[in-house]
Amino acid sequence: MTDDAPSKDAGETETPIQRALRLKQAAIDARPKPPRGGRFQREQSARVASGASKPWMKK
Repeated sequence: MTDDAPSKDAGETETPIQRALRLKQAAIDARPKPPRGGRFQREQSARVASGASKPWMKK
């Protein structure tokens, strides 16, 4: 994995928007991820899709 952190001199040229985006992405990456595979994945795939039960949409 590459290191996306800007170098010291790049921080001076970084705009406030770029800084906010970088911090937002870091916060998103730091969030706990849902478990992958196994029983959890089978349960999630077995659920009814959120838009599947709309009796008023059927003819």
